[in-house]
Amino acid sequence: MDLDLKLVSKEINEILWRNGQTLSTAESCTAGRIASVITAVPGSSNYYKGGLVCYADEVKTNLLGVDTQVIEEKTPVCEEVVCQMVSGCNKLFSTDYAVAISGYAGPGGPDGGKAGVIVGTIWIAVGDANRTVTRMIEEDNGRDKNLASATKVAMHMLLDFLKEEEKAEEEA
Repeated sequence: MDLDLKLVSKEINEILWRNGQTLSTAESCTAGRIASVITAVPGSSNYYKGGLVCYADEVKTNLLGVDTQVIEEKTPVCEEVVCQMVSGCNKLFSTDYAVAISGYAGPGGPDGGKAGVIVGTIWIAVGDANRTVTRMIEEDNGRDKNLASATKVAMHMLLDFLKEEEKAEEEA
């Protein structure tokens, strides 16, 4: 793990620990990479409740409550799916915050770019019960780099989200 990810994970650790909040993850294309980065920091067991690797669509629908119709109409790699994954993950693990990710990391992908989704397209969502933020990455640099980039973006999104939430609490 690179130094940037270690520092981001440590800062996430400090915020969640300080505020007594919890976190979970729902990962498709990254298959546990985000969970691995989070749990690399000592003390993560105080706030990280668990993660679900949900490669198959039926896992997204059966365990996280993602709408089957949305997957059929828009593919599992879309903003709506990752938002529903965040909500379902928070419910499944009874956590304050969740990170969700779904994408086509490569080298293969959807047949013929189904619904315009191409290899290198990855959707990330971070949220709580009241708010979810999303980001799409659309860059194919090969599977390993795609997954490393998505993991880094997800971790930075989580840190930014937590800082915004903490600031809002202080101002309230």
